[in-house]
Amino acid sequence: MYKKLIAALLKRGLQALIVALIVGLVSFAMMQALPGDAAFRIAAGRYGYDLMDAAAAEAVRQELGLDRHWSLQLFDWLKALAQFNLGESFIYRGSVSEKIAVQLGHTLTLSLSALFVSILIAFPIGIYTGLNPNGWADKFFLQLSIFVRAIPPFAVGLTLVLIFSVHLKLFPVAGFRSFHHLILPAFTLGIGMAAVSNRVIRDSVLEAMHSDWQLFSRIKGLPSGLTLRAHVLRNAALPSVTYIGVQMAYLIEGVVIIETLFAWPGIGHALIHAIFGRDIAMVQGTALTLGLIYVGLNLVIDFLCSFIDPRSAKS
Repeated sequence: MYKKLIAALLKRGLQALIVALIVGLVSFAMMQALPGDAAFRIAAGRYGYDLMDAAAAEAVRQELGLDRHWSLQLFDWLKALAQFNLGESFIYRGSVSEKIAVQLGHTLTLSLSALFVSILIAFPIGIYTGLNPNGWADKFFLQLSIFVRAIPPFAVGLTLVLIFSVHLKLFPVAGFRSFHHLILPAFTLGIGMAAVSNRVIRDSVLEAMHSDWQLFSRIKGLPSGLTLRAHVLRNAALPSVTYIGVQMAYLIEGVVIIETLFAWPGIGHALIHAIFGRDIAMVQGTALTLGLIYVGLNLVIDFLCSFIDPRSAKS
């Protein structure tokens, strides 16, 4: 068991290292490829467009070393990264790590809330349709899932805003001041995730209900409720939990869009502002954090699968 744990940690650690290098290189290259003078955009972000001039841009260029060759700039970032230092923001002049630490808390709050919403919606629907396949409910939720999944996350968010904020006035449009500000962005992400995961749960339950061991447990005389709770749902949970790990990619992608739409102060919102402001250090640090979150979540999913099915820990 301990060997399995150590092997999983080493595997994910190597994966995290590869992700860090790829994300850093790609984000740096994309920022370098953007048109225009980065020094002017950074100076505008620091002093405002009214106070920004050529002299201010040149001062920023000299201060940050933007006139140096791109390979030297990249080498400095990789050297700092090897020391677990993400550098300082080009615009706000504060530590990138400290700013991300604050924003990460908001992002995790939104992500976990969206995951909870997804589970709250998907599991009851998936279990019911799996126990009653090809019925009217199964066909209805299949069509509904296809329709919802085809809609982009920002369109779902705008629809919820129009209904629950503009017309019904039940929730605020955007911002971050109370629990009510969390509901619409969490449901925007959660609904999109549940649209697919409920079908995965449905298929898992259906497969478990038609398995030989389920039939054997019924032949032994076990009550249907006990069979469902102790055997069917546990075996159906394994592929469902595994698929949640796949959905993390959708969640990370959606966080960037939804945080911007709802002005949620997370790392996705910060990433968009950093790109527009040409804050290269902030872009690299934020993108790196998103990539490492994905690696970490997959590690958690691996351990959950081992807990649900102990046989996987021995393989």
